[in-house]
Amino acid sequence: MGPRGGCDSRVSPQAKYLAQIILVGAQVVGRAFMRALRQEFAASRAAADARGRSERPQSAAASRIIGISLQEAQQILNVSSLNPEEIQKNYDHLFKVNDKSVGGSFYLQSKVVRAKERLDEELRIQAKGDKEKERKAET
Repeated sequence: MGPRGGCDSRVSPQAKYLAQIILVGAQVVGRAFMRALRQEFAASRAAADARGRSERPQSAAASRIIGISLQEAQQILNVSSLNPEEIQKNYDHLFKVNDKSVGGSFYLQSKVVRAKERLDEELRIQAKGDKEKERKAET
């Protein structure tokens, strides 16, 4: 308050410095956040590109349609290679174990089914590719 009871319009130098420190600090944090956000977007884009390059176009399309990547499907069914007998054996076991009537989880059972569908699709894609290679070799 001023000498006459009104408000004093003068601001102390400490308040100015404090305001400047807060402003500069906010700018620094804002720039760091934007830099981190750009790096995260770039890393996400690079990972998506790498995923797309690692799978053949048909395989990548199957992953998008079914909603499970080949690697995830192999992990769910606990198979390391695309061996139809091993896939079917693990599928049968996991499907029975996760049946609701025996106290299993419908969610897990559906994940097992989707994984089997994805691996079956990959086997179909591989068989188609093998047939095309044989046809090219014959000509």
